[in-house]
Amino acid sequence: MLRIGLTGGIGSGKSTVAGLLAAREARIVDADRIAREVVEPGTPGLQAVVTAFGDGVLTPEGTLDRPALAAIVFADPGARRRLDGIVHPLVRARAAELVAAAPPDAVVVQDVPLLVETGQAGSYDLVLVVEADLDTRVRRLVGRGLSEDDARARIAAQATDEQRRAVADVVLDNSGTVEELEAQVERFWTERVAPALG
Repeated sequence: MLRIGLTGGIGSGKSTVAGLLAAREARIVDADRIAREVVEPGTPGLQAVVTAFGDGVLTPEGTLDRPALAAIVFADPGARRRLDGIVHPLVRARAAELVAAAPPDAVVVQDVPLLVETGQAGSYDLVLVVEADLDTRVRRLVGRGLSEDDARARIAAQATDEQRRAVADVVLDNSGTVEELEAQVERFWTERVAPALG
């Protein structure tokens, strides 16, 4: 099994790269998707979040009110650490189950936005970092409905490009076109993944 850690800042294009790798038959383990699963209604994760932050983080239907929770944790580093302390162990445990279920000859790509921040770089055979310049990232996030100030705050709350590069085996630049990114992914697959598979 070849384990690849895929990371990059919010708005960098990790999801696009994950899709390009999935098209090459990599198994994707998406930490963001798992993070949503572990706080679904009825889960111990959601109960722990409500215990920590109060009923104000629930919608009237009893689901997690993500904007309400985001307003709390992005304004308060201590609150963000409390949330991370609840969610990250649950995500890691579920990701480990999914990796263990993969065939022994699989290429497993773990899409981990906070790979650097959580100190997981050493857990992978290769670390693949996706970058895009700041203005491009802000524009993408505004296109998803964030205000420019919120976009910049979320980017600032994550590791810097320099911190990600320090743990990267390969860096992809996603400031250009999808075709340019696809060419970089193809080169990564040909030069780093295929040889490792023998």
